[in-house]
Amino acid sequence: MERRTLFVDVLLPLHLPGTYTYRLPFEYNDAVKVGQRVMVQFGSKRLYSALVRRVHETVPSYKTKYVLSILDLEPIVDERQFRFWEWMASYYMCYPGDVMAVALPSSLRLSSESYIVVHPDFCGEYGDLSADEIRILDVLTRKSRITVDEVEEITGYKKVMPIVKTMIEKHVVLMEEELRQRYTPKQTVWLTLGDSYREETATKQLFDTLERKTATHKQLLVLMRFMQLSGFGREAVKRKLLTDDPELSQSALDTLVKKGVLEVEHREESRLAGGDATASVASIELSPEQQQAFDTIIHSDKSVNLLHGVTSSGKTEVYIRLIDEVLREGKQVLFLLPEIALTAQIVNRLRRYFGNRVGVYHSRFNNQERAEVWRRTMQPSADGFQLLLGARSALFLPFHHLGLVIVDEEHDGSYKQSDPAPRYNGRDSALYLARMWGARTVLGSATPSLESYYHASEGKYGLAEMSQRYGGVQMPEVFCVDMKEAQRKREIQQNFSRFLIDHIKEALANHEQVILFQNRRGFSLRVECDVCHWIPQCVHCDVSLVYHKSTNSMRCHYCGYSIPVPPECPACHSTTLKMRGFGTERIEDDLGILFPDAHVARMDLDSTMQKKRYIEILNDFEDRKIDILVGTQMVTKGLDFSNVSVVGILSADNLISFPDFRSYERSFQQMTQVSGRAGRHGKRGKVIIQSYQPYHQAIRDAMNNDYLSMYKSQIVERRVFKYPPFYRLVTIVVRHKDQETVNSVAERYAGLLRAQFGNRVLGPEYPSVARIRNQYIKKIMVRFAQGEAITEGKRIMLQEAERLLQDKAYSRVTIVFDVDPQ
Repeated sequence: MERRTLFVDVLLPLHLPGTYTYRLPFEYNDAVKVGQRVMVQFGSKRLYSALVRRVHETVPSYKTKYVLSILDLEPIVDERQFRFWEWMASYYMCYPGDVMAVALPSSLRLSSESYIVVHPDFCGEYGDLSADEIRILDVLTRKSRITVDEVEEITGYKKVMPIVKTMIEKHVVLMEEELRQRYTPKQTVWLTLGDSYREETATKQLFDTLERKTATHKQLLVLMRFMQLSGFGREAVKRKLLTDDPELSQSALDTLVKKGVLEVEHREESRLAGGDATASVASIELSPEQQQAFDTIIHSDKSVNLLHGVTSSGKTEVYIRLIDEVLREGKQVLFLLPEIALTAQIVNRLRRYFGNRVGVYHSRFNNQERAEVWRRTMQPSADGFQLLLGARSALFLPFHHLGLVIVDEEHDGSYKQSDPAPRYNGRDSALYLARMWGARTVLGSATPSLESYYHASEGKYGLAEMSQRYGGVQMPEVFCVDMKEAQRKREIQQNFSRFLIDHIKEALANHEQVILFQNRRGFSLRVECDVCHWIPQCVHCDVSLVYHKSTNSMRCHYCGYSIPVPPECPACHSTTLKMRGFGTERIEDDLGILFPDAHVARMDLDSTMQKKRYIEILNDFEDRKIDILVGTQMVTKGLDFSNVSVVGILSADNLISFPDFRSYERSFQQMTQVSGRAGRHGKRGKVIIQSYQPYHQAIRDAMNNDYLSMYKSQIVERRVFKYPPFYRLVTIVVRHKDQETVNSVAERYAGLLRAQFGNRVLGPEYPSVARIRNQYIKKIMVRFAQGEAITEGKRIMLQEAERLLQDKAYSRVTIVFDVDPQ
């Protein structure tokens, strides 16, 4: 029978267009499937795990390399996922390889510098090896591993991968990454009573034997402990329970295993925390307003529904009821959150009702944990996950029957990925993913984005609203302190107004908790010379350095550049250096002076670098071990604490003065969200806003919790000035290390675009930070009215950029496209 010559088109996790074709060895013809990973050589020395996109018999016009091995027995990516990746690449103007690099857990996405090791099953038989192969093996007997460069030196050949491939096929060598990085299930060792000792008489005789001999006393202690833990041999016992006991002998345990008294059993164990459900969804009693919102969504003829409920209105209970309806149909649910910090609280609540059916997926998990979630999401069996909870990356999980997508805090800017490509919006991508599956989508927020509320008000989305807090709890009382007036009256102490200090004292005296919000981390925003006003700058970016007291250093928050605090001004040699502005670290320090008996904690990027530190902080705050929690925007979103009576917003001016068309909307959202952390259970809370612009309309709207006022004023401005939701935006960023080159390319490219799109092209302009990591930046913005053919516009933009960069003078220029920028 004639063997077919097959080729595979593979997708590589690289910033490269399209797929690449490789020839399939005959022995893999019956094993290969679309969606499997295969190991391929790309370039002269690098290996990658690529995904099979197509299997065919079309002979390419060029000589192809061979697939080195197939890494999976079954596909790990299905056709629907491929189509989702391809849509994302097309919509966000990048390559499918960019999406693959973000979508797959890194333990499933292998690459190598091509180290070679001896195959563990190699028997040492040299008879079937060539002279070159024997020389390679001789070196490997002296060194544990060698590189491809070393193989070239050993053989004297420039192209050595064919030799290496032959040795792999003979099971003589392996690429080290196959051994080191491939996902492996976690194995645990259990001990059971040997078959010969299960009868009562045999067990009694064994104990008698051990008791009679002094030498076996330690074995007797181990056996007695095993019997106690196992219910006299009826159940298996984890070996770790015995080896961790300092009173038991490890060698005595090993002896009992050798004698067959105890038998070893290896079991696969999940790396993920879990537990059975402890409550029934039927026990949840919805308020009339919650029930109405639930009914509105369930009976809506729209596939997308916006749930607009004030903070603490009980949106989570509505979500749980919706999830239960979908799980009963045997479908899966995706629950998206904007911040990893939110997952700890919501996971506990969902596991209470859905137990081990809940899977969690986010970047704080290690590679093996993420790979395990990936594989268990694929499984339609009882061991698989039906409810998946995570940040935006959870969109890429391999669902098998998605029925509902919930996007909580849908307004949040954290759903948008800025770098690297794909620069996608998790909320908008979730809408497309749900549409692919024919699933329902629920967008939830107390402060919806203008775009979502506009679509709901125009009838594109369904709308369910909840205007009252659950249980009749009142919305917090909001005050605004005029900091100019407080400064004139000398009522400011360490960046705190006397009004705020008095309310913090009152809360602490009543054994209540306080949250303070400042959207700047670090100790001081800058250090300034009091004589010549010199300010230390980053050498790589056009920003001032931020002082961090914990490391006594000045640090750039863009590139990480850091220097010690200078003892004097390098410009005028004055030693009078003053701290200007304040961040979360400074607030934490000042609180220790003002309230020495209070336990203060800080939650920002710096304090939560360790994997589980943010969970520890939230748990301590929930357990009332922390009196005052200071934080950046991490503390504004969705957290539910019963004992918080005072919330302070320390510098509202940082929010409302940001140079962006969304600054009014975002400042309202952040102030309203952090205000919602106060008085969620029982007693009415208080919110104190400190501002030098106390009559700014965004502050007034936040004080009145008046979303409609904010929406109506902003939607008019958006229409007049041609911003979303009436227009769609594409921002184009031109980068290069030379400023003149950036100016030249940006001007030429903007001119090419104006020839196509006219006055819809704005710029080029320098952004507020014009140089980051030694790269100068200029931005161009292109507007498209809703209903315009934006797909054709994107094609033109990419085509013109490609044509422009063909000029050798511009070969190192980077042009980046950001669709729907945030």
